[in-house]
Amino acid sequence: MATKVYIVYYSMYGHVEKLAEEIKKGAASVEGVEAKLWQVPETLSEDVLAKMSAPPKSDVAVITPQELAEADGIIFGFPTRFGMMAAQFKAFLDATGGLWRTQQLAGKPAGIFYSTGSQGGGQETTPLTAITQLVHHGMIFVPIGYTFGAGMFEMEKVKGGSPYGAGTFAGDGSRQPSDLELQQAFHQVFFCFAGTNLS
Repeated sequence: MATKVYIVYYSMYGHVEKLAEEIKKGAASVEGVEAKLWQVPETLSEDVLAKMSAPPKSDVAVITPQELAEADGIIFGFPTRFGMMAAQFKAFLDATGGLWRTQQLAGKPAGIFYSTGSQGGGQETTPLTAITQLVHHGMIFVPIGYTFGAGMFEMEKVKGGSPYGAGTFAGDGSRQPSDLELQQAFHQVFFCFAGTNLS
């Protein structure tokens, strides 16, 4: 039976979604892993999103909290707001109290990926503060560590990500994930669900 991996994300401007798509490609390269993309519900109105110049959402299915229990492992992705996950994603996790009470996520491996606006914008604080959500559910956090090799030590090019997980920089919104950042995202799911004994 295939290991079912859910890639659950929130993306306002598309940066996190691009990482999510690359993570899914990485999952497709792992024998015995079946991955599915999900996005969490939007909490802002269409009027507010329009004022923020947010593009229309993709047609990726919106997940409900209860559906998380169906996964064997989950990789969560979100943009940063003041060094922590965006409120939309936090609102979704706040709705998982029923799963917490019944411990339906306990023991499931989980990874994290993210996007920040700048190099000082939370590439480590965002995943670090997000780990508390996993801990309360009893999930097993699987960081990428330094398994990406030389890509982790790139100093000539701007590169997001950290030992906590894959990442990208959005800048003013015009910058898109680089090839190196996408390669790290591809690698993350491979390491989490093939390079460990959790699959």
